[in-house]
Amino acid sequence: METPVTTFSEGPDDPFAVRRAACGVLDDRGRVVGWSERAEELLGYPPEEVLGRPAVGFLLDPRDYEVVMDAVAECVRDLGWYGIVPVRHRDGRRMEFGCRARVIARGDDSPREWFLVAAPAEQVVQWEMDRSVLDGLFRRSPIGLSVHAPDLSILRVNRAIARFSEIPVEQHRGLHTSDFLIQQDTDTVERQLREVLETGQSSIFTEQPCRLRRDPGRELVVSISAFRMHDSSGRILGVTQTVEDVTDRYQARRRLALLNEASARIGTTLDVAKTADELAGVAVPGLADCVSVDLLEPVTRGEEPTQGGVLGPLRRTAVRSILSDTAEVMYPLGHTIHIPPETMQARCLAERRPILDAHLEGANTWLTMDPDRAERALALGIHSLMVVPLVARGLVLGLISMWRSRRLEPFEEDDLTLAEEFASRAAVCIDNARRYTQEHEAALTLQHSLLPHEVPGHPAVEVAHRYLPADATTGVGGDWFDVIPLSGLRVALVVGDVVGHGIHAAATMGRLRTAVHTLANLDLTPDEVLSNLDDLVDRLAAEQEPTDERSPQVIGATCLYAVYDPVSRHCALARAGHPPPAVVTPDGRVHLVDIPAGPPLGLGGLPFEAAELQLAEGSLLALYTDGLIQGRKRDVDESLADLSGALAAPARSLEDTCRAIEVALLHDRPTDDVADDVALLIARTRVLAAEKVATWELRVEPTAAARARALVASQLAQWGLDEMAFTTELIVSELVTNAYRYGGGPITLRLIRDGHLICEVSDTGSTSPHLRRARSTDEGGRGLFLVAQLTERWGTRYTRDGKTIWTEQPV
Repeated sequence: METPVTTFSEGPDDPFAVRRAACGVLDDRGRVVGWSERAEELLGYPPEEVLGRPAVGFLLDPRDYEVVMDAVAECVRDLGWYGIVPVRHRDGRRMEFGCRARVIARGDDSPREWFLVAAPAEQVVQWEMDRSVLDGLFRRSPIGLSVHAPDLSILRVNRAIARFSEIPVEQHRGLHTSDFLIQQDTDTVERQLREVLETGQSSIFTEQPCRLRRDPGRELVVSISAFRMHDSSGRILGVTQTVEDVTDRYQARRRLALLNEASARIGTTLDVAKTADELAGVAVPGLADCVSVDLLEPVTRGEEPTQGGVLGPLRRTAVRSILSDTAEVMYPLGHTIHIPPETMQARCLAERRPILDAHLEGANTWLTMDPDRAERALALGIHSLMVVPLVARGLVLGLISMWRSRRLEPFEEDDLTLAEEFASRAAVCIDNARRYTQEHEAALTLQHSLLPHEVPGHPAVEVAHRYLPADATTGVGGDWFDVIPLSGLRVALVVGDVVGHGIHAAATMGRLRTAVHTLANLDLTPDEVLSNLDDLVDRLAAEQEPTDERSPQVIGATCLYAVYDPVSRHCALARAGHPPPAVVTPDGRVHLVDIPAGPPLGLGGLPFEAAELQLAEGSLLALYTDGLIQGRKRDVDESLADLSGALAAPARSLEDTCRAIEVALLHDRPTDDVADDVALLIARTRVLAAEKVATWELRVEPTAAARARALVASQLAQWGLDEMAFTTELIVSELVTNAYRYGGGPITLRLIRDGHLICEVSDTGSTSPHLRRARSTDEGGRGLFLVAQLTERWGTRYTRDGKTIWTEQPV
């Protein structure tokens, strides 16, 4: 018998390979005429037991007779058969085998024979499944599959790759990736395949751009996995890669990342322009090549925009672009834009909805806004436009416009949705900034209206001052300063700081400043002024309860109050939780005045103590708030040392001294929420010339008034003020008479000549005269009324030893 030649494939997993399958030959009557060693191994029958015997007799279980006979009939009819048949093992077991049968022709006159190849059914089923999977990968899989030779030429691709490249499957053989991808992406793909070939290490789900030569403007992203192929001997056959189009997934992930970035980057400040710039910075280049943010003009000023009808002009607030020639086509920052009603931008604002012009099909209306600039923009390649309104809390604030030029694919609906998300978040942040700006400006206006704009000159001191508001992110504070003229050419120097920021702190500062003026006019001592202020702050805090977030409770304040007398060079000071003042002597020595600190205003019930010192003429007295010396980057001792150094510098103008202090202490001033207002008041003391002051002691006797008139007349004659003698004699006579009647001795009379003629009568009594209108039947009570008519101002101040009645007349 001749050995049959098989035409079956013999792959490593092929169950019908000759070395793995059971082979047998049957003659035309069904007798076994050929039997392989593998058949003996699988079925247990040696050749001597089967050769010449009918196969039905020993291989067939009677129960399977009909099934097998049906297969035999089909095989005879078709001259071949393939399927699963039951077979009996030599030990009687029933087994199922996959079987292939083919007719063997031995000549015209010879009977036919049948060649059978069989393998265990489970191996055949698994092999068929593998073949089905392989067939599916090349015919029906939606994921691309390409097989490459070691030189990376294509051996075979599946239909998914053919749809991708638009080249028939059979025409891919021998091509390279560069035949349908641009060179840059080809280099990326082939570099990965070579690495897999060289190392044998598979690559998994590597995402990379993939742009086709026939459509380079379309941005595609594919996920590639690759593995090396070997034959049964280990020889490298090439590399296979799978290619999956993940563009939609990639775009969705990128849009989500942009949205997260927008959440982190937009709204970091309460500045309208900065927020608009943050919006533009997120959109370029992640979403667009060029972006402009245009806000209604009232919004840029912190005002509420007018709604309904024509919204008014827009102001260019932010611009971002990857184009180098943006300045030629984009309006500059701050430019006012008037939008024609027929444009996309006007419709966007009026309808409060985003508009997408993917291919600038509405270019005619877009060009009407500024034809020259629009034509130059088109020449730069701008081809797609989105316009999105900025709407927050029902208010239209402006719009954002986005263009594409270098990125060739147009905007899509998903891009418009992302732009809406950007605009929605940015609009809320811009409106927050606008409302903050509005409140901040109102607070600044209030605070500036409450602070002294110009400090008038005073004979007791030369002054210079600085007020530096807190950074815009913290709001306006409650710092203030004052220079208040007092009786007898004395002057009060005041610096204070209300706790907190914003309009409520500024309003409280105004109330305290007014209270300080009122208390100063009562000629109270510094510690008495602070005691009264302490009661006031305590009452203000009680009035504000209960409080809420919109009306934060002011819980306290600090204050430093000093009174300087240019006649005696005496200075009295008291402080309530405030930094101590610095004094610079004429020879340049600097020291901090040792004043009991006192509690902050508003704690209630705790005493304040005053300190007293003599100041030489030309001394500097520096009062300041804690914003000057407290900073994040330095401690208070460092700041005080720097302050002393700036104050001790060589003699200069007070303005120069203020500038030197700013440079020394505020160059590294924080700009975040630790910033505070700074108030600085510097005073250089003056001393009134001795020839401008005259003082006399009068005995408590009936002739005291007459002696006072004589002394006054003589002194006024020396000063060349004879025309004021009669009036002044009347005033002095009345005041000395009151001191004689109601006060205690001795009586002190003092005249001070400056811009005014000041008359002071002091005694040891504690009773204060009262101005009243006397009735016609009263014998007295007209003296002070007469004094009030003859003077510009008059009043009473108390001292440790009594009181002083004073008057002022203009010279």
